[in-house]
Amino acid sequence: MLTVDIVQQGAWDMPLDSMPLAAGYLKASLDADVDIGGEVDVRIRNFRGGVGLPDMARELFGERVPNVIAFSVLGWNYRNFATLAETFKQFNPHGLVVFGGNHVANQGERVFREYPQVDVVVNGEGEFTFRDLIEYRLSNPRELNPVTTGGISFRTEDGVVHTTPDRERIDNLDIVPSPFLTGTLPMLDAAGNFRYDVALMETNRGCPYKCSFCYWGGAVGQRMRSFSRERIAEELDYFAFHGAPTIVLCDSNFGLLESDEEFTEDLIKTRERYGYPRALETSWAKNKSTRFHRIVRELKAHGFKSSFTLALQTLSDEALGDMQRKNMKVNKWEELVDWLRDEDLDCYAELIWGAPGETVESFFEGYDQLAAKVSRIAIYPMLLLPNTSYVESRELHGFVTIRGEDDDFEYVLANRSSTLAENLEMQRFMFWARIMGENQFLRCTWDPARQLAGMTQSEVIKSMMAAAAASSDPIVSEFHDMAPVIAESPVIAAGLRRLCSQPVLQEFVRSWWREVVVPRFPAAWQAFAVDLYEYEHWSRPVYDQPGGELSAGWSVMETADGPAFASAPVEFDYPVKEMLANWETVRTAQPVRQPTTYVFEAIPGYHDHLDNHETAAHYIAQARLV
Repeated sequence: MLTVDIVQQGAWDMPLDSMPLAAGYLKASLDADVDIGGEVDVRIRNFRGGVGLPDMARELFGERVPNVIAFSVLGWNYRNFATLAETFKQFNPHGLVVFGGNHVANQGERVFREYPQVDVVVNGEGEFTFRDLIEYRLSNPRELNPVTTGGISFRTEDGVVHTTPDRERIDNLDIVPSPFLTGTLPMLDAAGNFRYDVALMETNRGCPYKCSFCYWGGAVGQRMRSFSRERIAEELDYFAFHGAPTIVLCDSNFGLLESDEEFTEDLIKTRERYGYPRALETSWAKNKSTRFHRIVRELKAHGFKSSFTLALQTLSDEALGDMQRKNMKVNKWEELVDWLRDEDLDCYAELIWGAPGETVESFFEGYDQLAAKVSRIAIYPMLLLPNTSYVESRELHGFVTIRGEDDDFEYVLANRSSTLAENLEMQRFMFWARIMGENQFLRCTWDPARQLAGMTQSEVIKSMMAAAAASSDPIVSEFHDMAPVIAESPVIAAGLRRLCSQPVLQEFVRSWWREVVVPRFPAAWQAFAVDLYEYEHWSRPVYDQPGGELSAGWSVMETADGPAFASAPVEFDYPVKEMLANWETVRTAQPVRQPTTYVFEAIPGYHDHLDNHETAAHYIAQARLV
């Protein structure tokens, strides 16, 4: 019996597991093969982002040392997995180490040079490549010369790297066994609850675009291939039966294909049967068609929570040209935002800082232009990902990069249009902007601050940064110093958790608003501005830390859908909710005092989902007039 371990590790240290979808596909494909399924014992080893190397080693090698260990490699776990591979080789010198995933595909020369303990690198879709490799290993337990296995790189005993011809993409995706319908991946934890932060699934593979920064599954610029409607519907039914609250599609352009409308129909029918799932998150089609509009309306009509993404990346024409995105209809975004607003639908935008052709001035100009329409902006630091055209033309763009301290991503520190000093200051801005804007610690205050106080969104953020820098409070100073050299997602989540759990920090933000921003409002509007921030405070999600006490003013209530949170009645001098709902009309007149009382209600679970701003948005508290 050949023993095989397939290892995944999530990106972030979250309270819940990340679903090991890639490992599930690999195990399901091995188990389903009639020729080798009975000859292999396959286990999935799934780790959260915060698990350290000693704990992973104990889990992997404490009970048994496998004959084959396969790692699903991405930039955040490349080094950890190489270290574990070295430990594995000490336990089992003749064991086989396989690396697969976007980060190592077609990178065999580098991988073998840096980590000679790795034996094989998979270049492309792994399900049947890995199956063929295991079949070879069954017949050749000590020899490594799998020249007939397509789509791999391996190092021979004399140190020569050999790469076999690429394997053709899987055209009929239904021949890939489902990791859900086969029961490969467990759905529930010991308490009978859905065990993952979200349910991951694919409806198709591939992407027709060739953006310079992207390597979507190694299938950029390719025809999209779809799973059958019948299979997808069965998987939806399986998730719903097990109470999965949120489906996240691993698709590149949801809303582009006719099959996406069919998926939406089946999703709605599934929820009508089970009450689940309740939310859908995905990477939406870059060019929003009438099909996209129909899907969005259907999701709204049936009460689905979702975030609609404007994946703009930059508003600079020069940077767009280098990204190979200049001619995309996605750049005509204003009409789409207006339509989403008219439909009362939530959306957020994505920008990248550090692209060649972008300057600090052009970035802030684009950021504030976008923020005037969409305040929720996710800003990501520029990465050079393996196999992308940016990497192939790094000298042309003058990229200066650094590998992450705890990961293997190449972070851009400078390029032909921005300096190192400018980049370091922008990373500090991104830390604050991602917490306040992307993660919506401020949500209701942006438009009034811009239109009445004359402060753009970037000016508001810079004002708060300056107040924190000038603060003598050690807790505020410590928070200010959390801003990293690279503003990646783990440190953003850590900063947000600090902010949500520290009343001193929350009071700092309140005081800054009252002392710095409120005086910039017209005198007639200043009392409203005070009320506005208090409304902002109460409408945030409830940070329900396990074992901790709820914030003052909140209690648990029972509803038909289970426990929920409710605030004590909160009194305001103005009907803030109603004024914000009619803001474009209200702001042109003088505010009228009208004592109003609200109760705020929120669903539990924010603590477990805070790390993902898309799902975290589902937990925003709602005001009810009393």
